[in-house]
Order: sequence, then structure tokens, then C-alpha cells
Amino acid sequence: MTIPAQKFREIVFQLLYSRDIAQTSDEAMIELLTKELAVTKKAVCEAQERVQQILDNKEKIDSMIAKTSLAYTFERIQSVERNVLRIGVFELLFDDTIPPKVAISEALRLAKKFSTKEAALFVNAILDAIYQSSLGKAVDKTELNESSEKLDELEKFIKEVPLNTEEKSDTGFSD
Repeated sequence: MTIPAQKFREIVFQLLYSRDIAQTSDEAMIELLTKELAVTKKAVCEAQERVQQILDNKEKIDSMIAKTSLAYTFERIQSVERNVLRIGVFELLFDDTIPPKVAISEALRLAKKFSTKEAALFVNAILDAIYQSSLGKAVDKTELNESSEKLDELEKFIKEVPLNTEEKSDTGFSD
């Protein structure tokens, strides 16, 4: 039984993300994902093959993302968004079996699921600009700037939220 393409992308994302934030062994990730996502070992191994294809093109992919992101340096892009973008760029430019609209809409879905609405807008703007550029078309920088501004606003809001958000009741104990 094959898994749906959406679930496959989620496994690819989780493998890429785990490699980005920690050096977890492939065996440990296979065990974890088969258990937590209720998928076969074969599905995770196929996802690892896709991850390797992305990593084989990582330098080119990261360079395109960095060149396209106007307001954010590549290092400033959060790990979730960075890895969603890697999948999206790979599917757009290195996998001709996936239509561009599908690659972009799936990247948006991943960004919304694993991050925020603002992150999805940012991902959309970056991928659309990379795609337009690959076609030789001029890129509208307005959308790139607007998406970056919305992500900036979210980051500022998050920084303002106190770390300890528990309210104390009249008794002095936390609710």
C-alpha cells in the first residue's frame, strides 16, 4: 500500500527538519516515524531517498532561496520555513513529475501545518519568485517585501509575549 503524496511530503519534511536541527541517525528516524506516523518502513526509506536528492542539490537550492529572500538573510529564515522552501524549490526545479502549482500549493500546506499563516505567505512569495525567475519572467518584489513584513510583525509580537503566561488567581496559586 502506497501512502498519499501529502503524507509522503510530511515525512520528507520531518526528515529534513530533523537533520537541520539535530544529527539523528537514519535508523532512529525510521523507527520513530514508522511508530508515530503509522507508516511502513518502506515509506520512510523512500522519503529518505527523496531527502538525499534534496541534499544533493542543497547548495543550489539554498543559494536560490538566499538570492530571492530580500528582507531575510538565509540564516534568519526559521528552520521550518527553510526546509519547506527546500522541498518546494526541489519540486519546482528538480522534479519534472510534479506540476509547479502542486509544488507551491503543497509547500504552502506544509508551512501552514508546521508553522504559521504568515510563514505560508513568505514561502509562497519566495517560491513564486523563484518559479517566475526560472521562466525568465520579471519578479514582482512587492509580494516578497509584504510577506517579509508580515513575518517581521509576527516575530515582534512573539518577542513581546511573556514567557510565563500563567495567570495567578486571587488565592495566589496558578490556575
